[in-house]
Amino acid sequence: MLVVLLGIIAHNLFSQNYSQYVNPFIGTGGHGHTFPGAIVPFGMVQLSPDTRIDGSWDGCSGYHYSDSVIYGFSHTHLNGTGVSDYGDIMLMPTMGNPSLDNKDYSSKFSHKNEKASAGFYSVKLDKNNIDVRLTTTKRVGYHEYTFNNAGNANIILDLNHRDKLLEGEVRIIDDKTIEVFRRSEAWATNQYIYARIEFSKPLKISKK
Repeated sequence: MLVVLLGIIAHNLFSQNYSQYVNPFIGTGGHGHTFPGAIVPFGMVQLSPDTRIDGSWDGCSGYHYSDSVIYGFSHTHLNGTGVSDYGDIMLMPTMGNPSLDNKDYSSKFSHKNEKASAGFYSVKLDKNNIDVRLTTTKRVGYHEYTFNNAGNANIILDLNHRDKLLEGEVRIIDDKTIEVFRRSEAWATNQYIYARIEFSKPLKISKK
């Protein structure tokens, strides 16, 4: 009878959805050094917005809750550290004339239009009224961009984002696929990152 009872308790315990209680914003303010983006347990991809690009102590994770500007969404982040690194392979949706100047492609945002739960993040970019939704698997980051205004839509890839760029290369496979190599220096003095990016719609590649 005791064995059956324990079995019932264990079944009820693990059948509940505890992920609904996760709040990824915990630790993103003060000196918490955490990020609110999408990640799965032991995942290689930590897809999250970057609001800090200066390598400051409170911006170690790339995000701080007191900020109001997003510079892009990168695929690697450190959580809870006291030193800055990562922020690799940054993408940012914009509209109008494309630019690699982060003052041009960054956008203001409001926390009232920002949501995060276990494995999911979304935000509205105020500058061009673009809705962003992010999620991940163990090795892949998924971006969904909704351009609510008519006009020329862009996706910026800036390899000079955050860390010092030592070497970088972008290979155009076809109009929907590119491969990226980035070697950078920050806390890790010689970090190599390789990525393959696949788009749902064909792109016109601009090298600026």
